[in-house]
Amino acid sequence: MKKSDKPITKHIPDFLDYCEIEKGLSDNTQKNYKRYLRKFESWLTKTNKADLKPHELTTDDIWHYRLYLSRFHTYKGKPLKKITQNYYLIALRALLSYFTAKDIVSLPADKIKLPKDARGAKTVKFLNLEQIERLLLAPNTKNKIGLRDRAILETFFSTGLRIAELVALNKEQFANIRDKKDLELSIIGKGDTPRTVYFSERALSWVKQYLETRKDKVKALFIHYRARKGVENRLTARSIERIVKKYAILAGVPIFTTPHTLRHSMATDLLTQGVDLRTIQEFLGHRSITSTQIYTHVTSKRLREIHRKFHSGKKLRE
Repeated sequence: MKKSDKPITKHIPDFLDYCEIEKGLSDNTQKNYKRYLRKFESWLTKTNKADLKPHELTTDDIWHYRLYLSRFHTYKGKPLKKITQNYYLIALRALLSYFTAKDIVSLPADKIKLPKDARGAKTVKFLNLEQIERLLLAPNTKNKIGLRDRAILETFFSTGLRIAELVALNKEQFANIRDKKDLELSIIGKGDTPRTVYFSERALSWVKQYLETRKDKVKALFIHYRARKGVENRLTARSIERIVKKYAILAGVPIFTTPHTLRHSMATDLLTQGVDLRTIQEFLGHRSITSTQIYTHVTSKRLREIHRKFHSGKKLRE
């Protein structure tokens, strides 16, 4: 069967392979695309268009799919949020871009316009320095679990690691740190992109103390202590989320606090100290400066305060 003769739904597995091999997208991104495109497949089936081919897709089809999303209700009876509707449209745009890349005749991706009020309105949730201090001091470091948890929290705030990146750390990466005050560590981040992260003297000190309690031969850096013999006891992302939530409650900091909040807090702290966005982009491992621009609220506020304090306009006669 020629590519042009295949229904759109039959192209989706090839599109997901393309995302992995040629685009180098992460597993999570691929899973999200697959999940979001299921909604489009469902709509095609409900409208008796399951056999629709790429070149048969029209702007009218896109319009009716958008209406379907706007009127769709979840099993709880709630409509889809605007930002969620956007995710479904972004996935479909990516599929259309794939058709273009593979010379498969179809609508161009820019025929799917994203609503202005759903495009960018990401808000950054972060802790201020006083809240960070309370959180870091919350674990009881007189026992090995408390030491481990303190090392996890300090690592997040020092490095800005994503949770998956922290989970993947191995003990051997810290084999020669005895006489070091701080540490530069090369990691493989999102999208298999290498970058360097930085452990402060403070963070590295807590990692050292935690490692002194480890007499095992387990590969993982951060482990749980209830593993059965022969079972990998690397802490999972879910376990680490629970650990952070536990200490957020103990420390009395906002309940929204997650590992990603600590990543935001690290970036926000650097920005308030005057570090520019391009440098923050490198610290966080963002491919595009666009991803880092969610922090402009910080620089805008700081610049406004500087302008109010130092601009000489108020000294001029009116």
